[in-house]
Amino acid sequence: MIAFNFRGVMGSEGSHTGGQDEPADVRAAVSRAREETDGPTFVCGWSFGANVALRAALDDQRIDALALVGIPLSEASPEVPPLPGPDRLATFRRPVLLLAGDADPFCPPHELLVLAGALAYPTVRIVEGANHFFSRREREAAEIVATFADANLAERSV
Repeated sequence: MIAFNFRGVMGSEGSHTGGQDEPADVRAAVSRAREETDGPTFVCGWSFGANVALRAALDDQRIDALALVGIPLSEASPEVPPLPGPDRLATFRRPVLLLAGDADPFCPPHELLVLAGALAYPTVRIVEGANHFFSRREREAAEIVATFADANLAERSV
């Protein structure tokens, strides 16, 4: 497992570019992970990281499955680059977990369902009573992500 910060975050080298260049950070992390071990590659991003992970995965066939937690979709969201349109999203032919709390103002469930409709293999999980940060529900969110990863990567591990 590799966890990383985007450029310019918490002492990382480089300068934050508001999502324009950060997909390269995801690709670099995938490259590093694949140097360390064989097997399928699973990428999970939260909030801004979910936006960047999805955009990076669209062009990186090394990513076997994806989890997007609290992906910003609402107009109330912090500034993030727009996601590609439905035609481009439909070309992503790998499993995607879309996870959000039902009280997430940045990832409203009805907007998440629209995004799911544009993807070929979506799994949507809405956690009742959870906010954007999954406050006091972090373990529950982590279990959902882990269960999805296990279920969708087992066949690729062979």
